[in-house]
Amino acid sequence: MEAARAAEIGPPGLPTPAGAKVQKLRKSLHAKAKAEVGYRFYSLWDKVHREDVLEEAWRQCRRNGGAPGVDEEEFKVIEAQGKEAWLANLQDELRAKRYAPRPLLRVWIPKANGKLRPLGIPTVRDRVAQAAVLLVLQPIFEADLLAEQYGFRPGLDAKMAVRRAFFHINQHGRHEIVDANLKDYFNAIPHSPLMRCVARRVADRQVLKTIKQWLGSPVMERTRQGWTRTTEARDGRRGTPQGGVFSPLLANLYFRRFALAWRRGDVTRKTDAHLVNYADDFVLCCRPGGGEVALAKMRELMGKLGLTVNEEKTRLVRLPEGSFDFLGYTFGWQYGRDGKPYLGTRPSKRALLRVLRRIHDETSMRWNTTSAEKRVEEVNRVLRGWCSYFDQGPVFRAYRVCRSSA
Repeated sequence: MEAARAAEIGPPGLPTPAGAKVQKLRKSLHAKAKAEVGYRFYSLWDKVHREDVLEEAWRQCRRNGGAPGVDEEEFKVIEAQGKEAWLANLQDELRAKRYAPRPLLRVWIPKANGKLRPLGIPTVRDRVAQAAVLLVLQPIFEADLLAEQYGFRPGLDAKMAVRRAFFHINQHGRHEIVDANLKDYFNAIPHSPLMRCVARRVADRQVLKTIKQWLGSPVMERTRQGWTRTTEARDGRRGTPQGGVFSPLLANLYFRRFALAWRRGDVTRKTDAHLVNYADDFVLCCRPGGGEVALAKMRELMGKLGLTVNEEKTRLVRLPEGSFDFLGYTFGWQYGRDGKPYLGTRPSKRALLRVLRRIHDETSMRWNTTSAEKRVEEVNRVLRGWCSYFDQGPVFRAYRVCRSSA
């Protein structure tokens, strides 16, 4: 397992000459970090502005796409005007240490509960710079992240986290579950302790300075009255903007502090409570009788980290009487074809409603100007992606609902 994940430290996607060189660099950095737990890396900035690293960073950002930032510069426009010259200009800025991030663009996206989540969208230029730093730093910190952490890591995904939680429940009888939720985790991370997490491995001053600049970037939002500019993150010294390329790694680094404290704590041994974490979602799987103690200890540790537990959404669930949702799956009683109950998983109602809304949106009247073939292709893409993830447990009823809606 560890060897397979180490092989994925290199950039994803089809191999390119630049990608092969970057993969070699990343494997070297990962091996050094793995071999020397306390080692701090002093010379990293020269690797960030390497031509092959920037080329690979551009390739990854281009593949992910996304809306333009405050400068409204788009990938296709950059390519039309000359990507090579654009990258060379960015490389010069980075090499000369003249690079400074531009403000983030505030956009709002709907959440599953009907509320809106704020995103901070960097410009294409800042996305590529962040991706370059990520290519260099991720393999270093990958050596330190814990096995309980599954989010945004090479070789790991959300379904693996679901399987791990299922393993704790079914194989080890950990039937008391602390179904936890944090208030606005990404925007609540305090900058000073977060930077100490980074500096534990990184001693390169220019890298540290640039990360601080990203954390304190102002936010621009277009309103009916015109543009507004806020500096909430810099003033409050909290938050890593959702929407940034580099933010998931920073979120993982800070959550590692909780995961490490939990692993080393006496409560973990006394309650046999095991953590499963994906980004800001996590559960604590406990043996019967240990849930209340684990819940209280979790609240205490989060308070020490400067984070707030969302009490409205945090609860203690006792299986099999109760059930809980985690990463799109509902854990609880399921029923086989013979009608016998068993502890298992199924796609949650919320996940099913979300894909049904997506299908409805993709087949609505506003697409009348596009061809039927194009609509069928898009709906099939949505269904393939959804069914690829939701393929564990009794899923055929959910599949039938999706098929009838399409």
